[in-house]
Amino acid sequence: MAPSQTAMSVKSDIELRVTTPIHGDNLDQTFRTIGGSTKDDEQLQRLGKRPLLNRGFGFMSILGFSCSALLSWEGILVTSISGLLNGGPAGVIWGFLINWVGTISVYTALGELASMAPTAGGQYHWVALMAPQSCSSFLAYMTAWMTTLAWQALAVSVGYIIATMLQGIIVLTNPTYVPENWHTVLIIWLAGLFAVMVNSTTSRAIAKFEGLILILHLAGFFGVLVPMVYFAPHNDPAEVFTTFLNTGGWSTQGLSFFVGFPAIAGSLLGADCAVHMSEEIQHAAVVVPRALLFTILINGTLAFAMAIALMFCLVDLEGALGAAETMYYPFLQIFYASVKSITGACVMACVVFVMAVASSVGVYASASRMLWSFSRDRGLPFDRYLVKLTSRALPVNAIFVTLAITVLLSLIVLGSAIALNALLSLAIAALFSSYLLVCGLLLWRRTTGAFQPHYNAPEIISPGNLAWGPWKIPEPLGIFNNVVACLYSILLLFWSFWPQTTPTTPDNANWSVLVWGAVVIFSIVWYIVRAKNYFKGPIKEV
Repeated sequence: MAPSQTAMSVKSDIELRVTTPIHGDNLDQTFRTIGGSTKDDEQLQRLGKRPLLNRGFGFMSILGFSCSALLSWEGILVTSISGLLNGGPAGVIWGFLINWVGTISVYTALGELASMAPTAGGQYHWVALMAPQSCSSFLAYMTAWMTTLAWQALAVSVGYIIATMLQGIIVLTNPTYVPENWHTVLIIWLAGLFAVMVNSTTSRAIAKFEGLILILHLAGFFGVLVPMVYFAPHNDPAEVFTTFLNTGGWSTQGLSFFVGFPAIAGSLLGADCAVHMSEEIQHAAVVVPRALLFTILINGTLAFAMAIALMFCLVDLEGALGAAETMYYPFLQIFYASVKSITGACVMACVVFVMAVASSVGVYASASRMLWSFSRDRGLPFDRYLVKLTSRALPVNAIFVTLAITVLLSLIVLGSAIALNALLSLAIAALFSSYLLVCGLLLWRRTTGAFQPHYNAPEIISPGNLAWGPWKIPEPLGIFNNVVACLYSILLLFWSFWPQTTPTTPDNANWSVLVWGAVVIFSIVWYIVRAKNYFKGPIKEV
């Protein structure tokens, strides 16, 4: 089907709807209009896309959305177990610091691209614009599959964290409770249903919900940190910053540190959800990059503070690691050892649990928008079904398909919880595969002078007519940051496939490399056999 025909089929399914009026923040006057989101719609049309979604998010609401999806200080409590096993207290602290700097670099580069082309497709749309024409469609197709895979894996991972955290809290209050795998599966389904219910309202309702979550996210940080630090005995600074562990049986401490390195990065995963909500954000070319950077700076600061506090309060290391076998997460034991009260520890843990449930809303929203965007460009099976919107301009079909995928993948836990745990590694590998490609292409294009200044932007943004958006890092700092982003992405991608222990057996292997490789091979074969005949990159709808 030709692009023009595809555009007509899309028009038959979805009516063009008027965007919501601006209730915006004090932003760049370039993107401010009196009557509504006209400038946003014009920029989307310059990229060849019709404005179909309601723009219900401003800066504060999308910041809350990103912060809750990122789940940083809450996430470091969950992901610190792998860092403790391979790296120890010092490995958690220094590993997080390196990951934080690298993530800032990557998201800064993504912010520049989001300012240039703020679309729900994100990475694959940018690849289509920057890649050589001879392989543009193929690379865009591969990137879209990697990004789609990553967000679906994140949706299941968040559900698994919610389920196991709730079971851990139950064990803390009732040690006789024995968590069953089918219990975990049912809780994952319930968490997914909650995320679907919230996402099936309106973008404005979701924006208000995320604004409230931002307040809870900040208040909950102090509600957990203060009692833990105040009541718990403390380790010496030398024990926190210089004690490394190698419980995985690796040949060197350095190797052990890097094996635990990707799991710590998991607490910083998901801030780019704002990218996939771009077509629902007012003043997107300015707000999206700002939201990316503010999210990673705010959440990184909170997570770093929580990591340091957690390691200082980790007096009984053996007890905390043992708690991972019974309560899934060492932080539950640390809470109890700190406040000496089951009730107090449960209240603190429930704060983390509520934030984990709230994060599922943002993850499902981003995962469904990625499905919708890829289907809009005819990249997925059943695209005619997935691309449809409701009367409230919501991709409900894509939202329910995300739930269905979560339901199916969650069945893995019936056979092996370790296999499902590998989904976090899979999400890291898939996301950073797409990050590496777009950062590499951006570095190539900016060093060859392919981008025009923002004030000289062409009427149509296309592979032969690239222009910076209103948000850009000046040179040579931009090139330097771009190089750092590429190097960090390579480092994290390489170590994300490693198992946690050695010798490695089928029971403790990291199966993420198998799933990632299978998706890569499938997408290559499917592109050669069929997709190359109908997928030509982002379709020009206008």
